[in-house]
Amino acid sequence: MEHIGRFACKSSVAALLCLAGPLCLHPAAAAVVSSGASGFVVKEEADFPGGPDTAWQRLVRPQDWWSSEHTYSGNAANMSLSLQPGGCWCETLPDGGFEQHMTVVYAAPGKALRLIGGLGPLQGLGFSGALTFKLIPQPGGTTRIVAEYAVTANVAADATKLAGAVDQVLAEQVNRLGSVPSPK
Repeated sequence: MEHIGRFACKSSVAALLCLAGPLCLHPAAAAVVSSGASGFVVKEEADFPGGPDTAWQRLVRPQDWWSSEHTYSGNAANMSLSLQPGGCWCETLPDGGFEQHMTVVYAAPGKALRLIGGLGPLQGLGFSGALTFKLIPQPGGTTRIVAEYAVTANVAADATKLAGAVDQVLAEQVNRLGSVPSPK
């Protein structure tokens, strides 16, 4: 039995599927671009109702848009992103613990952000990837957010079994990133 955050699953593959949770809200904006035994690429898109600079400010605060259901601590407020070379997309855990989800390798404010690492159970499976967010200005003052996650698998795992679940989880997060919560 593998424990992933507050999830208990019978295997690492089952753990990822447990994390997939509810289906994404806008499946047409998500796609498994390619998939094979050695890796996969998923691409998600969402429209943000503001310009690239405003979208950037939301992007670099994952605690504001990442779902608590897809965290180790059960609370997205425990997430942070350090914008510097080698910066950490981290999550604090109880009793002084932490999870380093990804590492910042490229930041162009208002334009693009690239992180490397394995999200969630992928990390424990020895998978790694590059997650690139592009912010593309659109007519009318909105911004198209394009997120592409290229993942490589370890030799003992078949990535084709995980591509769909990763696609669903990332699609949900990108849809959340593209939406702006109502003021309280």
